[in-house]
Parts: sequence; C-alpha cells; structure tokens
Amino acid sequence: MDSRFYSTPTLQVYASLWNKYRPVVIQLMMGTEAGAQSYKLSAHEFRALNPKEKSYSFSLQAFQGKAVNAVKGSAVAQDLLSVLNASKKATELMDANTFEFTLNKNFILEVTRIS
Repeated sequence: MDSRFYSTPTLQVYASLWNKYRPVVIQLMMGTEAGAQSYKLSAHEFRALNPKEKSYSFSLQAFQGKAVNAVKGSAVAQDLLSVLNASKKATELMDANTFEFTLNKNFILEVTRIS
C-alpha cells in the first residue's frame, strides 16, 4: 500500500488556543513601541491540549511572517506563528518589524519589538 496513507499530517494542536489569545497577542505587539509587553496565559489550557508535552516554553523571532530563529522543535511556537499569519493586523506589524515572542515556564508570554 502507498506509504502516504500512513504518514501523519501536521496537526496544529495549539492553534485553537492561540486563536483565542490572538486579540491579546496583537495588542501586545502594538504596545511594544513603549517597551516589552507581557501577559499571563493559563497553564491548564496548554496542558489540556497536550498533557504529555514536557515543556511549552519557546522563543520565537518573527519577521515578514517567517521565523527568524529555529522553532522546528516547538509546536507551540509554530502554531502561534501560523495563527498570527492568518491575521491581517499581525501580518502588517510583522512586515514592518521583527518581534520576539517568549513563553516562559510560568506561562508568561512576553512580546518585544527587536527592530
């Protein structure tokens, strides 16, 4: 049988959660003119989506809709970038500036404008 039937499609496990937080993330992006912005996310929401995940932490640098740094190992970061790329406002902001999104072990998302 054809091997493509056995391959697993890339699932965006965290996309629904990032869609929920998308307005907040965009507000944080717009507020970075005044400096780094942060927001406390709900840990139980991430754990409910993937309880076997060892670490949800990541650092994502994005410019023009693409990751500047390597985020292949973080589905959480990849899904955030995918959700942001679906937003016209977030895309406009990322076209003009490089942003760094950092989620720490305490589920605090920090957004910084690098350039």
